[in-house]
Amino acid sequence: MDFEPLTYQSVEARAVLIPLRRPIISKVGAFDQWPLIRIDLHTREGIVGRSYLEPYLIQAPRYIVPAIRDLAASRAGSRLAPLDDFQNARGSTHLLGYEGITMIAIAGLDMAAWDALGKAAGLPLAELLGGTVGSVQAYNSNGLWLSHVDGLAEEAGSLVAEGAFSALKLRLGREKLQDDLDALRAVREAAGDEIKLMVDFNQGLSFDDGLRRCHALDNERLYWFEEPLAYNNTRGHAELAREIRTPIQLGENFYGPRELLKAVQAGACDCVMLDMMRIGGVSGWLRSAPIASAAGIPVSTHLYPEFCAHLLRITETAHWLEWQDWAYPVLKEPFALVEGQLVVPNRPGSGIEWDESAVKRFQCD
Repeated sequence: MDFEPLTYQSVEARAVLIPLRRPIISKVGAFDQWPLIRIDLHTREGIVGRSYLEPYLIQAPRYIVPAIRDLAASRAGSRLAPLDDFQNARGSTHLLGYEGITMIAIAGLDMAAWDALGKAAGLPLAELLGGTVGSVQAYNSNGLWLSHVDGLAEEAGSLVAEGAFSALKLRLGREKLQDDLDALRAVREAAGDEIKLMVDFNQGLSFDDGLRRCHALDNERLYWFEEPLAYNNTRGHAELAREIRTPIQLGENFYGPRELLKAVQAGACDCVMLDMMRIGGVSGWLRSAPIASAAGIPVSTHLYPEFCAHLLRITETAHWLEWQDWAYPVLKEPFALVEGQLVVPNRPGSGIEWDESAVKRFQCD
């Protein structure tokens, strides 16, 4: 592989606010609009690396964007070396803490840097990292929130049809167990009895309620229970994992490799899902996924389907990609779905480019 080194020049970070086709109704909040931070990393050599962040809250970009700009300004004139930059950035933010805005800013720049390196090499990210392009198995996470049970059947059918999916994510944790059971019945009736259902409680249960609810649902052939308890209740999740047959899924709130290691060592989860914004971008993934793989634990993804699809292609215990189209309105050419598989295209870098007219339409800063 022979290409010129790249040099940091500047970064452009802008917030956009995208209307959701299906509003989010969950234990952690209700949202009908989705904020994204679009990042363009400009190099002196003329190559632009692109990435985005999904910070959940409409007001979050006002805090995150300045952190991204400050971090990029400190690197101006230096060589683009994301693995070194990840380590150095972690050290430079040590006094502020490894979690929260500091890691989020690091992750956004890291993804853009890897995209730029792939473009400079003329290789898709998966190939740059030693793998190949191809498809990854995906489940549809675009709906089935804590809305009224009466509408779930129709929604489940439309979610399957969006990409011939064999797996869906369903949110549970309603006030009454019977309401959760009714939701399961409605979804299976519409999507088929063989549909794989990944269940997410969105941290909505206390330990005692979680133990009772998970025991009550343990015979319902669910694929996993995701975050029944608060994400940092490692001990509680470890107790659940010992008590419950259905696999416990954690990880979208792990800030960096060490948090994943702690959960694995505690036996708190049977499988993990990594979030690019929190795990530390591509560099954070490259340091984290091998920990799970060495323990034989399946690795799935949370949000960011474009970058995550590349990374699943090089992950030893690659499991499921969480697919949603929340960023699609600002992407020029979203990745194709074929029979429930997301196809990694043969395009340099991550494969994302902006639909500039849409960015202007949704821009909110």
